[in-house]
Amino acid sequence: MSRPVRVAILGATGAVGKAMIETLLRRKFPFTTLKLLASARSAGQVVDVLGVPYTVEEATPESFAGIDVALFSAGGDISLRFANEAVARGALVIDNTSAFRMDKNVPLIVPEVNAEAFSAHQGIIANPNCSTIQMVVALAPLHRRYRIKRIVVSTYQAASGAGERAIEELRETSRAILEGREPEPTLMPVAKLANHYPLAFNVIPQIDVFEDNGFTKEEMKMVRETHKILGDSSIAVTPTAVRVPVVYGHSEAVYIETELPFDIDDIRALLRTADGVTLQDDPAQQHYPQPYFSAGHFDVFVGRIRRDLYAENGLNLWVVSDNILKGAAYNAVQIAELWLRQEGITA
Repeated sequence: MSRPVRVAILGATGAVGKAMIETLLRRKFPFTTLKLLASARSAGQVVDVLGVPYTVEEATPESFAGIDVALFSAGGDISLRFANEAVARGALVIDNTSAFRMDKNVPLIVPEVNAEAFSAHQGIIANPNCSTIQMVVALAPLHRRYRIKRIVVSTYQAASGAGERAIEELRETSRAILEGREPEPTLMPVAKLANHYPLAFNVIPQIDVFEDNGFTKEEMKMVRETHKILGDSSIAVTPTAVRVPVVYGHSEAVYIETELPFDIDDIRALLRTADGVTLQDDPAQQHYPQPYFSAGHFDVFVGRIRRDLYAENGLNLWVVSDNILKGAAYNAVQIAELWLRQEGITA
């Protein structure tokens, strides 16, 4: 069936918003109307989409009248302000912020893992945290076969995860240090905190603010979201989230323990055939995932697969993905494609 499909992107001028536009085009998403929305500060900008100029509009509740699918990536406060307004006007909201992720009435979806949750939506679907997405894509097939009981994960997260200003600050502070000048960081680890550190030539073991338990909000997102997506709150998840001087692509060192004994060749076979996974696991040829080479790709890359030296059912993996694409824009568009299938709409 073919019918008009009207899409809006809220936050269209940001890094993820721009990637959403590009991903819609790359996936040949059959939109007939595309509305680009942002704050008053960005309104009036002109964005070229396949040679057609689109003027960015200031978002208002009425912006969503007649819209079928609204992709949100403009910050949690903006999502809380506009999501229900969009739903009231008939739109399906796919929200890339943390505003609705833990709402029991809002599905949290990674299509390769829990697409079946789509049918439970009440107008809003949440896009998980970028680090959670790539990890569960890699671990879901292993959990189904061997039942994961423990995850220890250390993330190496790119500057782009903090937005376009963070990318520019990484470039500026790198340039300053290379030229022998004192860098003047203002964003890392959190812009609103008193102390700021250069990301250039540095590693910052803090993403977002600390909670009372000593873990950061970013780390606790990985715990709570993994439980919700996999539908298993018994999994013990211990994360450490770290910002590294990489522009695009998050990396994760993941250690898991399973309830059932596993065969290492079967682990590789599961990942080789898993939806959304590219296996790069040939250490003899120095073939393993790297963020530099993941940029611009939709898949999650997995390698460095090895049995733990001490734990009988322990396994180590290295997981890499483009955080702006699979970690945000592409996952959101995949969810929109679930809506297409529900509606019986073909490209």
